[in-house]
Amino acid sequence: MKTSDFDYDLPEELIAQEPAAERDGCRLLVMDRATGALEDRVFRDIAEYLRPGDLLVANETRVMPARLLGAKRGTGGAAEVFLLRQHGTPTENRSALWEVLVRPGKRLKPGTGAVVDFTDAEGNVALSAEIVDWLPDAQKGERLARLTTPLPSLDEALHAVGHTPLPPYIKDYAGDEELYQTVYSRRESSAAAPTAGLHFTPELIEHLREQGVRWETVELEVGLDTFRIVDEDDPEKHVIHTEFYTVPERTVAALSETRERGGRVVAVGTTSVRSLESAWDAEAGAVTPREREATSLYLLPGSEFHVVDALVTNFHVPRSTLMMLVSAFSTREHIMAAYQHAIAERYRMLSFGDAMFIC
Repeated sequence: MKTSDFDYDLPEELIAQEPAAERDGCRLLVMDRATGALEDRVFRDIAEYLRPGDLLVANETRVMPARLLGAKRGTGGAAEVFLLRQHGTPTENRSALWEVLVRPGKRLKPGTGAVVDFTDAEGNVALSAEIVDWLPDAQKGERLARLTTPLPSLDEALHAVGHTPLPPYIKDYAGDEELYQTVYSRRESSAAAPTAGLHFTPELIEHLREQGVRWETVELEVGLDTFRIVDEDDPEKHVIHTEFYTVPERTVAALSETRERGGRVVAVGTTSVRSLESAWDAEAGAVTPREREATSLYLLPGSEFHVVDALVTNFHVPRSTLMMLVSAFSTREHIMAAYQHAIAERYRMLSFGDAMFIC
């Protein structure tokens, strides 16, 4: 197995630069997991492939306003701070340590007293970030920054100055940032959206419930490395990123009841797959509740899936761990054939693009 086995030619013009006009009106490529047989449908048609007793499990995380554009104190030079995750436990409402990426990196080094100020719509400094240390074992120059605000809370400050981050392959999107959030998102904890869920509408979810399909959630804090390609020639040598996930008791109970009734567990997105499969307890022979635990689960062809029976997903970046995950869920040959079909049929690709249902 080589990383190049999961590569494909992605025409740049097929990378979706904006969401579909209707969330559930995008295209849906249905693939038989065992045979690789394909059908071209519309996303709302997924109801025809789900049965009473099936369980959909979605990642309810919400994307943070993690992209901060400001000026370096003292020089006024443009600077960007990208929030990855909060570091440790906050001791007060108006100050906290965060793991961040910065730009320009050479001018924002720890130990130099570098501070970046961010102004609100009225031109007042609503938030400041002091670069205080390197992050241990940093892969991409990650740093530790202390965020402080004169406002009543950091949350208020972040919403005053922050922007919803979009993947690097989406250029100049000026539309509604809420369209990069799922309709069921809750706590802001991610640097990127669980994009397979973008296609669901409240009406579609309600229709599925009326059809007898159950809906439950997990939470996985999606990091930027979800877009990272694998550089090593041997994918097994790749060190996958760590993310934090939660599987609540109500979802564990729903999984058990679904199994007892002969229904299928359908993961909405690869982040839901990683959450559910990470929570599998081999000794118990079941998923057990988890509360913000770390996972570095790396699913490659040959990996065993203990929980998930079907998968709603988007089309993924070439040479990524997500290409390997979906290939593990079916076969590499079926997935690559499906992607070639999608490209030939001019499907819209990646985060704002069309969807697959692998069942």
